[in-house]
Amino acid sequence: MNINQGFILTRQVKNIDNKNIIELWVSTRQGPRLLKIEGERPTFFVAFKHVKLVNKLLVLHNIIFELKPVPLKTFQNCDVTACYFQTIKDSSEALLLLKRNEIIVYESDIRLVDRYLMERFIKGSIEYTGHKSSQNNHHFVSRAQCRPSDYKPNLCTVSLNISTSDNGALYSVGLDCQRDTRVIMIGQPEVAETSIQWVTDEKSLLLALNQWFKKFDPDIIVGWNIINFDFRLLNSRSQFYRVPLSIGRNNRNVLFRSGNDQKGYISIPGRVVIDGIEMLKTATYHFRSWSLESVSQKLLGESEIIHSIDRIKVDRKMYSFDKSSLAKYSMLDCILVRRIFEQENLLDFAIERSSLTGIELNRSGGSVAAFTNLYLPQLHRSGYVAPNMHPEDWTASPGGYVMDSLPGIYDSVLVFDYKSLYPAIIRSFLIDPLGLIEGLNLPVGNAKDTAIEGFCGGKFHRERHFLPKMIKDIWHASEQAKKNNDHTLSQALKIIMNSFYGVLGSSGCRFFDTRLASSITMRGHEIMKTTKKLIEEQGYKVIYGDTDSTFVTLNGVYSEDQADEIGKILTTKINVWWKKELSQRFGIDSFLELEYETHYRKFLMPTIRGSEIGSKKRYAGLVSKGSDEKIIFKGLESARSDWTPLAQEFQKKLYMLIFHDQDPSKYVRSMVKRTLGGELSDLLTYQKQLHRPLHEYEKNIPPHVRAARMADEKNYCLGRPLQYQNRGRIEYLMTISGPEAKDYLESSIDYQHYVDKQLKPIAEAILPFVGYDFHQLIDPQLMLF
Repeated sequence: MNINQGFILTRQVKNIDNKNIIELWVSTRQGPRLLKIEGERPTFFVAFKHVKLVNKLLVLHNIIFELKPVPLKTFQNCDVTACYFQTIKDSSEALLLLKRNEIIVYESDIRLVDRYLMERFIKGSIEYTGHKSSQNNHHFVSRAQCRPSDYKPNLCTVSLNISTSDNGALYSVGLDCQRDTRVIMIGQPEVAETSIQWVTDEKSLLLALNQWFKKFDPDIIVGWNIINFDFRLLNSRSQFYRVPLSIGRNNRNVLFRSGNDQKGYISIPGRVVIDGIEMLKTATYHFRSWSLESVSQKLLGESEIIHSIDRIKVDRKMYSFDKSSLAKYSMLDCILVRRIFEQENLLDFAIERSSLTGIELNRSGGSVAAFTNLYLPQLHRSGYVAPNMHPEDWTASPGGYVMDSLPGIYDSVLVFDYKSLYPAIIRSFLIDPLGLIEGLNLPVGNAKDTAIEGFCGGKFHRERHFLPKMIKDIWHASEQAKKNNDHTLSQALKIIMNSFYGVLGSSGCRFFDTRLASSITMRGHEIMKTTKKLIEEQGYKVIYGDTDSTFVTLNGVYSEDQADEIGKILTTKINVWWKKELSQRFGIDSFLELEYETHYRKFLMPTIRGSEIGSKKRYAGLVSKGSDEKIIFKGLESARSDWTPLAQEFQKKLYMLIFHDQDPSKYVRSMVKRTLGGELSDLLTYQKQLHRPLHEYEKNIPPHVRAARMADEKNYCLGRPLQYQNRGRIEYLMTISGPEAKDYLESSIDYQHYVDKQLKPIAEAILPFVGYDFHQLIDPQLMLF
């Protein structure tokens, strides 16, 4: 029997003749294959002491089951028995029954297909054997047997974008794929630059879309807000016309549903839908605005030609008078999304993440699922079942260490960072869920037969653990990826490694334990305080510290070379000190690595507004490399999306003047005068995200909500679609009548507001440190001179 390799695209379980069939669509070098896996049964565990009652209850309710002793126990050292069921329905009914009778059940939330894959250590790539057959040009493998592989797929991607009317009727669907590029559009044929497939009506468009997917057969579908907008509407029109949206492989239908949060979820057998916004967020990108226009401008240096807050209105106009232009712009949307995916390697990132953790290609976030996939099968092989989620009354662990800052403007400030501090702590102090359970039975000390002492009562076994090795393997792989200039793999590894603390510190994870999380964060506190002490013993002053970063003033002006030399000397001394300290105190190896990161020629640590106390997580510093220099802003107005372009421009210029020891008076007066005179009106727009539906804002209505409500009231009166009812981003200005949406401005702009609320706070954060007072500078009499 031939052994084949592939990469998992989609996974699901079907019930056929009262039997579970796991279906895995995989991409192979020979094309897509559907693997059918038989004989797997839903499973959960109950305490052995409850077996008789469980048996009685299940028999009484005619549920088909099997109870089987297994060599596993709970974290409380209770033996457990496995409960196997014929179908998922039987398992669900049994679960409800046992919970009603207050019988604790373990691992009932692990899906059948996930358990099958994780217990075989199968992640994204798969090796399989089985009985091959074909039907309607699709290839199937029945009775498949699977195991892990290192296969790397070559996936075909299509970028999809729809154009619609005000009421949600379809105009067109744009499709940009390496196998075919076209716009399917309703209307009479006309000459156009773009390849257009003309159809007569919406029903014909949906049928044409089904045929396109059947013919060109892509693996991946990408788009911008593609699930909550494009597929939500395609699904709605499909139901309206009773035309199944059968774009799945083997002509399977799309399954679309809305969650309680109104977020859309989609399943297409054999094809993966990846939203560009969600994947960028998962890859830790941040943007002021998540519109396609804004993101493509930032990443590609170009954007859509159409600049309008009401794209649907523009689509309607072009559909009525210039369908060829509508096709052109629809295709441009597709191309921009495809280019973002290609340039930022987003699909490669998703593939690497799935290959490393086993989570689905299109999964956003997924840290808890990734950790569970990697940890649970190892835990089982050590004789334990996983604990259940914690109840609501869990105790949070302390956060990262943030020291009080010393406000002022400084020359030559060095910044030191501990490289991946929390993973390094886990690795050094052997912090691990299993290690905690096993370590609690040992005395603490620095000998081999003792446990390593943590915090909040935590103790950790020196040998019985998995997480430190998981960290080690990912750490080394990340270093190798960096050496190979494989940024995509390096980023995926870094995100996974750094997520492990977050998982252990989250009540949404079954392995959460205050003793675990606190032993990481409180050890971080200890390390940061000790680092401050060690640095100050060398004659320098620590002015701020935050989680893993330490800011040190050298008490004078130093050149780049001089500052770099001091930075290297300090890191070497401190890293050597930690190795000696951990060896003597705990009998362990230190993986703590302090790195010298930045030399700021000039540095501002501001005060809390209206106070003399130093602020936290807010600073600015001037960095120079040769003739190039820039100011780094952290937590200040220039780094925040909810401040106007006026504030950002003012802050950058003002700080640059002061950091170069130049008189800021003339510039401050000029900016105030120009603002009050209306010369800078193009810089006064606020942008703010509506995080909830408008009707949910009931108390303390913020300005952007007031602007959005006023805008939609006007939309309603004018017969236009309401734009802001269900989240979104609003652009508005402050007027003498209050906040008003930019596109619906009626009142005069309140220029004094921008002086008081935008310019003044920025100026007052830095001017006092160089002997100036904002009010005196802008005094009308002084501004005459």
